Amino acid sequence: MMERVPGALGTSASLALRLGQTIFSSASLLFMCLDVEFYSYTSFSYLVTVMGLVTPWSVSLALVDAYSVFVKCLPRHPRVLLIIIVGDWALSFLSLAAACSTASVTSLIVSSAGPSGCPSRLCSRYQLSAAMAFLSWFLSFASTLFNLWLLPSL
Repeated sequence: MMERVPGALGTSASLALRLGQTIFSSASLLFMCLDVEFYSYTSFSYLVTVMGLVTPWSVSLALVDAYSVFVKCLPRHPRVLLIIIVGDWALSFLSLAAACSTASVTSLIVSSAGPSGCPSRLCSRYQLSAAMAFLSWFLSFASTLFNLWLLPSL
């Protein structure tokens, strides 16, 4: 049954989702950390913390997926899958909260301070970081739903 669910743990689609999560969360971290002024806003620090958790989580599960795809050994343990679902679910909602707070603070900075309060390079980095966090959240939530769909069949 696991082979019929695209995007579930151990499939090539899941590997693609995990690699996308890793790329987007790393890009979000990179765009935010290129400037040392992000510590002055709590939501920016929160985004860095959450993306710092999402990146190793996605890398480790991408390694599990890569092993499963290349060795053709599908993990069929319901408890392991439940832990992955809960971890994906928690991290996806944390990353959604971080992306939303970063986008709203960036929008507030741009609208209230104008160009003088936020240089265009700095604000565009914050906006790119929030966009990458949204993309990472989307892939993480999709992975959660695919794995949740698989859980009752085990």
